[in-house]
Amino acid sequence: MKVKSIITMAVVLVSASMLTSCHIYQKFDIEKQDSALATEYSKAKTEVVDSTSFGNLRWEEVFTDPVLADLIRQALAQNVDLDNAKLNVDIAHANMRGARLGYLPSLALSAQGGAGGNKSFHLSGWNYTIPLTASWEIDVFAKTLNSKRGAEASYQRMKDYQQAVRSQIIGAVANCYYGIAALQSQIKLSEETAEIWKENVEVMKNYKTIGMTNEAAVVQAEANYLGILANLTDLRTSLHELNNSLALLLRKQPQIFSIPNLEDYAAPQIALNDVPMSQLASRPDVRAAEGALAVAYYSTNSARAAFYPTLSISANYGFTNLFGSNIINPGDWISSIAGSLVAPIFSRGKLKANLDATKAQQKQALNNFENTLLSASAEVSNAITLFRNNAEKAVHLDAEVENLVKAESYTKDLFAAGSATYLEVLTAQSSLLQAQTSQISCRLAQAQAVINLYQSLGGGR
Repeated sequence: MKVKSIITMAVVLVSASMLTSCHIYQKFDIEKQDSALATEYSKAKTEVVDSTSFGNLRWEEVFTDPVLADLIRQALAQNVDLDNAKLNVDIAHANMRGARLGYLPSLALSAQGGAGGNKSFHLSGWNYTIPLTASWEIDVFAKTLNSKRGAEASYQRMKDYQQAVRSQIIGAVANCYYGIAALQSQIKLSEETAEIWKENVEVMKNYKTIGMTNEAAVVQAEANYLGILANLTDLRTSLHELNNSLALLLRKQPQIFSIPNLEDYAAPQIALNDVPMSQLASRPDVRAAEGALAVAYYSTNSARAAFYPTLSISANYGFTNLFGSNIINPGDWISSIAGSLVAPIFSRGKLKANLDATKAQQKQALNNFENTLLSASAEVSNAITLFRNNAEKAVHLDAEVENLVKAESYTKDLFAAGSATYLEVLTAQSSLLQAQTSQISCRLAQAQAVINLYQSLGGGR
C-alpha cells in the first residue's frame, strides 16, 4: 500500500476526533488567559515605550562613577549566578533544537546475522540482514507542535531570567559600592569626632581640677567618647562584611576595595512621572513569569493531545540473503512500508490525572504571573517615593548641618567669653555629629533610591 493511501485512511479514522481538538493547535496568548490583569498587561505590551525613559537607559549612563563602572563590568563578566543563568539559556536552547527536530523521521541501521546447524554442529549456512529502518510520527494532533512551542517558550523564559539576574547583579554591585562609601565616610567622621571628644575629656578633667566644672560633666564626656569608640567597632565590622559581599559578587577572594567616600555624592536628576504598565512589561522578571505561564499552557495542551491517536509510518530498506526458511547466495534487496494508528482506550485514569495536574500548574503559573506584575508595580511606586522623599530630606539635612556648624562655633565663642558652659559646647558637638551622620545616611538612601528605581524598571537590559 502506498504512503498516500495509508495517510488517507488514517485521516478518515481520526477526523471525528479532530472536531473536538481545536484548542490544542492554538498558540499561547496572554490576553486570552482568564485574568483582567493579564488582559491589561497584553494591551500595554503593544504600547511604544520611550527609549529615553529611566529604565531604558544603559547602565553606563546611570552609574557614571568610573570605579563603580569597572566593578560592574567585572561582576557581569565573572559572577557565578549570571554564569549559571547563561548556562540555563544554553540548556533551553539545546532542548528547543531537539524539540524542533521532532518533525523529522528517525533512521536506524540494525545489522543481524546468524547460522544454524544439526547435532553434529554442522552449520547449514550463514544468513544476514542489513536493514535501514525509518520511522515517522505524523503530528496530526499537535503533540510535537506543543512540545516545540513549549521548548521555545522555555528558551525565551531563560533568556528573560538571565536578563533579570543581570539587572540584580548591577543593582547589588552598586548597593555594595555606595554602602562601602557611606561606611567609610561614617568611620572617618567618627574617628575625627573621637579625637575631638578625647580632647574634651582632658579639658573637662582640667576644668574640674581648677573648679570650673564637676565630676558629672567629666563622666558625661568620657561616656560620649567611649560610645563613639564602641560605634566605630560596629562600623568597621559592617565595612568588612560589605567588602566581602562585593568580592563574592565579583567572584574574588575576600579583599578591601579602594572606593572613594560618599561626601560628594550627588543624586542624578530624574524626571519622574506615573509609570505606565508598558514600562513594567519591559521588566525581565515579568516577562520570565509570562514565559513560565506559556510553558504551563503548552504542557496542558500536550496533556490534552495525549487523549488522541498517534499516527506513525515506518519503512524498511536493506539487503538480505534470508527469504523465509531459504538462504540464498548472493542476497537481494528488500523493502517494506507500514502504517499504524494507536489510540488510547483505557489508561487507568492516568491521562485524566495528568491533564488535571497540568491545568492546576497552569493556574499556579497565572497566579505567579499576576503576583510578579503587582509586585513590580509596588516596587516602582516605593522606589519613586523613596527617591522623592530622600531628595527633599537631603535639602533639610544640608541646611541643618550648616546651622549646627555655626551653632558649634558660636557656642565656643560664648564659652570663651564666659557666657556659656563647656557642657553646652559638648551638646552642640553631639548635635552636629548626629546631623552629619544623618546626612551621610541620607546620601546613601538617595543612591539606593536611584538603584532601586532603575532595577524596578528592569534597567540593565
